[in-house]
Order: sequence, then structure tokens, then C-alpha cells
Amino acid sequence: MGNFPTAVKHCLSYEQLIKDYPWLRGWLQEEKEVVPTKVKIQLIDMLSGTGLSVIEATSFVSSKWVPQMSDHSDVLRGIQRAPHVQYPVLTPNMQGFQDAVAAGATEVAVFGSASETFSRKNINCSIDDSMLKFKEVIKAAKEQQIPVRGYVSCALGCPYEGRIEPAKVAEVASMLYGIGCYEISLADTIGVGTPGSMLQMLQRVTQEVPISALAVHCHDTYGQALANILTALQMGVSVVDSAVAGLGGCPYAEGSSGNVSTEDVVYMLHGMGIETGVNLDKVMEAGDFICSALNRKTNSKVSLARNRKL
Repeated sequence: MGNFPTAVKHCLSYEQLIKDYPWLRGWLQEEKEVVPTKVKIQLIDMLSGTGLSVIEATSFVSSKWVPQMSDHSDVLRGIQRAPHVQYPVLTPNMQGFQDAVAAGATEVAVFGSASETFSRKNINCSIDDSMLKFKEVIKAAKEQQIPVRGYVSCALGCPYEGRIEPAKVAEVASMLYGIGCYEISLADTIGVGTPGSMLQMLQRVTQEVPISALAVHCHDTYGQALANILTALQMGVSVVDSAVAGLGGCPYAEGSSGNVSTEDVVYMLHGMGIETGVNLDKVMEAGDFICSALNRKTNSKVSLARNRKL
């Protein structure tokens, strides 16, 4: 089966429950009705007690474009921070970074793309221009000793350009790593990847970026997310992004499903004897809570199976 890491750092994407951005920000972003701030805060507080080491708390994007995230400062200020948990937030530009720091952010993330078309639609600029923006954010973050994580969208396929060459993914990942991102999350934004394409992409990216600095962020549109994660583990990746209840999606990729569910990933890892430090029952409770609040059905197969037995 390959050599697996003895422990996996499990990053839960708050974003995934909101609109796509692996990593609550995205989860709730896709919801048409505005989710009450107190619900977002309660969800994060529940997740803080599950053993997850990273919870992406919100996104400091323009409320004009993403109204669901207009309460980002209230959410970040309102959560009860656990000492063992990191709470990064998305900051697409300097304005977002400054607002995040003012709200108490201690870690931020920038999000680029391996697809020129997707980059322009998602963040309204080219890949090269996005790097200039990210450099500015990272420089300011370093001055305040704030770590920066990076995302590469469309690492295994683009809704507009189709297949993305692994060399392009490697190029963008290398740029992010080179300008100071301590970790790069490679995202299968539309969930079209397979173990074969994941292997090819990682083999190329690891020629430019150390495997220890890479994470994977898999959507489950074609039901390949767990298989792709397993392939990444075999390659030596030890950081996995997910979303509780598998909620989320991508606003610029019609038909794509949410990120792989945290429940399903944890179940798989525990079954492999890999230590995560995550309490599956507590994650399922958080998933039940947010699905009830959103009047949505969970996308977690583990939760569905467990609930059928009750």
C-alpha cells in the first residue's frame, strides 16, 4: 500500500461550508440564505472541540461579491479559540489582510490558480498579477510574524480550460512557495481528478516544492476524493483539507460538489491506523448541527450509514 505518514494533520475548511473556499468559509458561502453569525460561531466552537488542528474560520473578501462573508470580523472575534487550534482566514488582497489583522487573525491564506481563466473569474486578475498581490500580503504578514498558507485551484482540471498540465501546477505552487507561503494546498476544485492524475501532478510538483510543504484539497464530484487522498498519502502528503458533512462547492464551477467530508476522511484514516487526534463522533455532531441549521442533507457517507443504524 505504500509508506503512509504515522499522523495526518487534518485541516477543516470552514469556507467549504460556505462557497468553496482545503478549506468553514467555503461551506456556507454557497448557501443562498444568509447564515446567522451565531450559527457560524457555534459551528466553529463545536469543531474546536473535535481535535481538529486547523479550522479555516472565514474569508475576508468583499461583502459586495460574497454577502455571506460580510460578517467575517464578527465571526472571527466571536469564536472561542482553543489553544491547540489554528484559525486561518482567507485574505485575497491587502484590504482583506488589514481587515483580518484588525479582527484578530493570527494566520492567513491566499488563493491562486493553475488556470488563467479561472484566476480571472475567481479573483479578477491573471496568475502573474495575483502573485504581485500575494507578495504584498506576504510581505506585510512577515513583518507581523503572521504565517501565510497558499492554495492552488484547478490543480487537476478547470471548468473552462479542461485538463491542466502538471507543469503549470508546479509552476504556480513553486511561485507561492518562493514568495513565502509555508504550505501549499493543491485543490481539485471541480473534483475531476483520479488517482492517476493525482499521482502525475504530485510527481511533477514535488520536483519544485518539498512534499512536507504540500497539502491536498479534494472535491468529490466524481466520487474520487478518498481515492485521490489515499494516493497523496502514499506520496507522503500529511495534510488533508476537508469540510464537515461534505458541504460546499465552487461558485465558478457549476455542478461541482463540496469538498470531501471530514467524517469520511477521518473514518478512512482511522481504519488505516493513522493517528489524527480527531474525535469522529464529535465531528458527526457538528455535521448534524450545521445540516439541521441549513435544512440540508449531509454528504457524508459515514454519517448516513451511522444514522441508518440508529
